[in-house]
Amino acid sequence: VQLQASGGGSVQAGESLTLSCATSGNIFGVNAVGWYRQAIGMQRELVAAITSGGTANYGDSVKGRFAITRDNSKNTVDLQMNSLGPEDTSVYFCAAQCITVWVSGTCHYWGQGTQVTVSS
Repeated sequence: VQLQASGGGSVQAGESLTLSCATSGNIFGVNAVGWYRQAIGMQRELVAAITSGGTANYGDSVKGRFAITRDNSKNTVDLQMNSLGPEDTSVYFCAAQCITVWVSGTCHYWGQGTQVTVSS
């Protein structure tokens, strides 16, 4: 089973990006799928997560700017990121089968990171 994260890149402040997480296996139906990020020298933090039932949770710093959605027919979970700022610069990871989304160590599957760089 693999998770494939895509959509990262370099943008200017105020612009938008969409990250996508896809899986080769049927693993999105158990617990939650989350997007996490980790900047250099910082701890990994929750960006957004969505449960199998569609309930979304967001980190405080992205509320109102980011939106997480899932497409069960395509086995994908997308993260729409709007009004990006330099503080959003980080490596973003998707993870699946997260028991407690606020604790990244409870996620069973991890994808490779994708870099997001926001210039002011």
